[in-house]
Order: sequence, then C-alpha cells, then structure tokens
Amino acid sequence: MSRSKALLTTHSTTTLVIQNLDQVKKDYSREMADVLMNLCGNVICGQVAGDTARQMSDRVGRIMQDRASTTINSSDTSVNYSQQLDMAILPSVISNLSSGEFVGIVADDPGQEIPQKVFHCKVTKDPRKADQERKLQKELPVIRNLENGVVYKNFMQIKDDVTDFVDAEISRIMNDPTKAYLLVKR
Repeated sequence: MSRSKALLTTHSTTTLVIQNLDQVKKDYSREMADVLMNLCGNVICGQVAGDTARQMSDRVGRIMQDRASTTINSSDTSVNYSQQLDMAILPSVISNLSSGEFVGIVADDPGQEIPQKVFHCKVTKDPRKADQERKLQKELPVIRNLENGVVYKNFMQIKDDVTDFVDAEISRIMNDPTKAYLLVKR
C-alpha cells in the first residue's frame, strides 16, 4: 500500500496519511481532497509543493508583522511604522523543507488548550543512539506463514462481503420512500 492511501485508526482517532493532495484529487476528486483536508484537526506536513503547499500555508494562517519604512528627502527624514498581515509560513518555505523538517498545526481538547498550535520544526536524529536502539530490537517472531493464495482468497471474500453489504443497503434505501431521495443516480 502506498503512503498516500494509508488510513490508520489508533485510540479512537483517525490518522490519515496523504503524501500529496494531488494524488487524492487524481484518485477521487478535488471536492474529496478538500473534504479530507478540512476534516483533519491535526496536520503535519513535510516537503510538498504546488497546491498542497499553498493549502497548508493558508491553513496555518497569517501573523501580524511590524513594518518600518524610512523616507529621506532634501529637508528631513521620516520613519513610518505600520503593521501588516503576512503568511506565517510561505508556500515556498514548505516546498523547500529539508529532510526531517516539518510544519503543522495541532488541535487541542477542551480543558487542555494548546497556546501555540502552529509549528515549524526539525527532527534531528542522533546516529549513535539510533544504532544502540537498533541493537536492542528483537526480531519479530513468525506466527504463521501465509501463502499468497490464502491472502488473495481472504481479500476476495472481504471484497465480496463488502459488495453484498453495499448492494443490500442500496436496495434497502431504494425500497424506503422516506430515504430513496438520498441516492444519487448516475
């Protein structure tokens, strides 16, 4: 399974891993990509370009920047101070992130507010510590060997079960006058 199609469920939260929004748009639609992006409260983003970088930059938002401009003419010099809203993280910054560098935004929980929700960070790895951890790792035991035929048979059974379930639900909805309007007919 490619990284762009991984969907993990942990501790009753859903983690959606998308390599690039353009892949979601290609496989599903622009609308579905927007829905998926807008559903996520926590977004962590590595180096991406194009529309994904722009959307991430927009999602992070803008910050107030202080500006000072100096005007010099023949008789005097004046300094003008102002404030301007600028993007907190530019799309060009996101498209030039290095390996291990991330930007993101996190959601908080009621009663556990996070004052700083937006971040730009770099994860550094200590090679010596990583080697020590690698040496302590144990080989996972083989529980049972699966042949491709068995895996494929189970896959096909699950696929057939899902198809039967979907067909039964569509039939149930079509036969219920109060719900039939919910179906989109193509």
